[in-house]
Amino acid sequence: MTAETTSPAPDFTSYAAVGDSFTEGVGDPGPDGAFVGWADRLAVLLADRQPEHAFRYANLAVRGKLLDQIVADQVPRARELSPDLVTFCAGGNDVIRPGTDPDDLAERFEKAVTALTSDVGTVVLTTGFDTRGVPVLKHLRGKVATYNGHVRAIADRYGCPVLDLWSLRSVQDRRAWDADRLHLSAEGHTRVALRAGQILGVEVPADPDEAWPTLPPRTPLDGRRDDIQWAREYLVPWIGRRLRGVSSGDHVSAKRPDLLPL
Repeated sequence: MTAETTSPAPDFTSYAAVGDSFTEGVGDPGPDGAFVGWADRLAVLLADRQPEHAFRYANLAVRGKLLDQIVADQVPRARELSPDLVTFCAGGNDVIRPGTDPDDLAERFEKAVTALTSDVGTVVLTTGFDTRGVPVLKHLRGKVATYNGHVRAIADRYGCPVLDLWSLRSVQDRRAWDADRLHLSAEGHTRVALRAGQILGVEVPADPDEAWPTLPPRTPLDGRRDDIQWAREYLVPWIGRRLRGVSSGDHVSAKRPDLLPL
């Protein structure tokens, strides 16, 4: 299956990524220990279309950040940098919190889109993933879908391309996800980067929807064992941080706060 693309492909020479852990690249560690992620990988695809060192890239995303924090800290910086392209993914951490209203979130999200589109050439908006396969989050699937509907409507109003993660079937495979089941694996990030390139009209080196190799059959007991280990190693600490009001992004700064050549 081939994703819809914009035509002709815009000639981007600068790009700033705005968001949370997904855009920071958590789950995709590089050789130096820093996270890579789909946005960094997309930046490489875009840089390959330009002369050496002519493309500039900033990644402002910080793990654990809520929508209002992203709007307060990252959006003004992105507007100041005024790149040709911004990817804006925010609200996911809010949606999974009890009591949040996706309609209210969307109103605040749209105000940020209004601000970004006034200073940036192209703003790509990102939907949330389909959570049906995530044990703790599958009951939030309707809430995520509601928020996604708002994001698509906002994109239509402002003429923004949409990186639709809900429809990216290849990331429904468990191999697309890190061991914590909340963040993409390196391969998952790669597939998102490829899809992002497609929606920008960029020729990409592989199909993000390419089928995964067949796995050996698993028994229900295998699944239960995995669930128990996952709950012990990741779910219990995650709940503990929520109860203490601690964010994974506390004391973390953007890994690439300036538009620098790649």
